[in-house]
Amino acid sequence: MRSAPNITPRAARRWQRTDVADAAPAPRLSLRDITKRYPAVVANDAISLDVAAGEIHAILGENGAGKSTLMKVIAGEVQPDAGAIAFDGAPVTMDSPNAARRRGVAMVHQHFALFDTLTVVDNLQLGLPPDWNPARVRTRLVEVAERYGLSIDADARVHDLSMGERQRVEILRALLGAPRLLILDEPTSVLTPQAVERLFSTLRQLSADGVSVLFISHKLDEIRALAHVCTVMRGGRVVAQVDPRVETEQGLARLMIGADPPQVAAHESPPGAPRLAIRGLALRPDAPIDLTVCAGEIVGIAGISGNGQRELMARLAGETLSEAGSITLDGTPIGRLGPRERRALGLRYVPEERLRHGAVPEMSLAENTLLTGDALHARGFIRPAQMRGFAQRVIERFRVKAPDAQARAGSLSGGNLQKFIVGREIESAPRVLVVNQPTWGVDVGAAVAIRNALIALRAQGCALLVVSEELDELFELADRLVVLSARRLSPPVAAHAISVDEIGRWMAGLWPQAAGSATEARA
Repeated sequence: MRSAPNITPRAARRWQRTDVADAAPAPRLSLRDITKRYPAVVANDAISLDVAAGEIHAILGENGAGKSTLMKVIAGEVQPDAGAIAFDGAPVTMDSPNAARRRGVAMVHQHFALFDTLTVVDNLQLGLPPDWNPARVRTRLVEVAERYGLSIDADARVHDLSMGERQRVEILRALLGAPRLLILDEPTSVLTPQAVERLFSTLRQLSADGVSVLFISHKLDEIRALAHVCTVMRGGRVVAQVDPRVETEQGLARLMIGADPPQVAAHESPPGAPRLAIRGLALRPDAPIDLTVCAGEIVGIAGISGNGQRELMARLAGETLSEAGSITLDGTPIGRLGPRERRALGLRYVPEERLRHGAVPEMSLAENTLLTGDALHARGFIRPAQMRGFAQRVIERFRVKAPDAQARAGSLSGGNLQKFIVGREIESAPRVLVVNQPTWGVDVGAAVAIRNALIALRAQGCALLVVSEELDELFELADRLVVLSARRLSPPVAAHAISVDEIGRWMAGLWPQAAGSATEARA
């Protein structure tokens, strides 16, 4: 077993001050001067904070601020170089995930760790002690699901679940062991507004039951609505601790990035000729999909996860083939063409799942450019100089926090990897760009940067189709909006001609059956 990290004199003094505070109960979690260094960066620099029993405590910071590293220290997945941890007033050593779980710490990671081919029960059983047989898991699952409003089909296979349902499975797995501290890393990144409200109800119930919650998020409105306390990190340090309920979103953003948040650029200009056309594409037999995206236009697709977004994206990317004429690019039928042939014609794709779909975590950023950079290799030979140069341009243009192009993709924070993947496709100057969840898990500054890059691409004549569960994002970006519900596509509507509330009704499938000129009108 590893020895406990060195407790610095400063940390010892702070413990002492905590011990003499007779009036207040000991915090559920106390960190004192937690420091974690890597060869190229100090990820956590003398971080101290307390989390009370039953407290929902938000951790806010830019991508790469050190939030995820700190959570992994608490969860026993990473060992600090210095500092000390106490749980319920007693010093502890979280020298492994098992040690943290025995203390009552559970963590839900940003990237899911589920086996697609297994059932929900089978996934939940993995990692539990041997005496947790399937019957016991199922009984406990029913208890927790009913207690916290997290209904799920125990026998469903994970590959049939929506992203929101997969998130629910991860949370249920964390709750099976009755944790006293629950860590959630960007839990709402793939959830609809309705699913977010259900999650918040669950977290409030957990808080009422005395469970402490550490909530990492970039969504300022959610932090203000949910958290009792917000600790703000920047550059691996704590820079502020505030009551988010009395702060403005702009004030929180200013604390996070150290300056006023950037703004999304205006983007009004008439679209050009049709570029991407979908005709009679059937996600269900009784509702063929028709949609046109023009050069210099952004069309946004709204909808609740699991309503056909994944299938539509696979058809457009060429991962699933369709009838030849069901999809055309500049009049060329591409329905029977694979991803590489479509890229050669100028179609690029940013998938929803960045790890293992958008990037290979074990490969360097430079090597990851080969996944879609067909010009970076020729006749079976890799062009290393061009590959590294391309990756470095993406890093610099999109301000990806990485040492250089040789950094492993899996070593980046989720938000920085997202910036790299989006930047990789934008830098290739596509004629058509299909983007699924463009700002998933990125901070407010990076989100604005990505949105502005998409708008700039639009101004260059690119046709963009953007799928997002962030309605505010779609209204900021899109010229026209459509809704995907039950694998049916609504009529298109100009973004300025419809409200968020009406889009919400459309997301339930309640749109006008006859599309008139008003709904077809462009901005």
